[in-house]
Amino acid sequence: MDRTFVMVKPDGVMRGISGEVIARFERKGLKLVAAKLVRLSEAQVMDQYREHLDKPFFPSLHAYILSGPCLVMVWEGHNTVSVVRRMVGATNPSEAAPGTIRGDLALDTGRNVIHASDSPESAAREIAIHFKDRELLTYQRVDEPIIYEWQ
Repeated sequence: MDRTFVMVKPDGVMRGISGEVIARFERKGLKLVAAKLVRLSEAQVMDQYREHLDKPFFPSLHAYILSGPCLVMVWEGHNTVSVVRRMVGATNPSEAAPGTIRGDLALDTGRNVIHASDSPESAAREIAIHFKDRELLTYQRVDEPIIYEWQ
């Protein structure tokens, strides 16, 4: 099983749509193995978005992410990174397909509800920023034998 990092950003938390995001991933068959509602620290934001530090949009992204609570999560399943990325949709909500989280729930790139890791390597790095190993749970969903052919 693969794991990926997902964060409902302050706009999603403050709009009260975190449950909708969780429900979509659970209905898909993914397993939630860690979650917490947090205000990210300066260090976490700088580490989370380190590839964007020199980009012109970083100051507004930085202020936005620090502006309110975020729901940070780890999801598990088969090909989880690519499955979650498809469910999240394009970064720009106006280009995100209907049925995706951003396509259905966001209007502006700067307030696009959700972040999801873009590769298994990014997932491992981002999970380590926000969670200790002991916070990641291992268990079996009761429907896993139905969801996965190989179970």
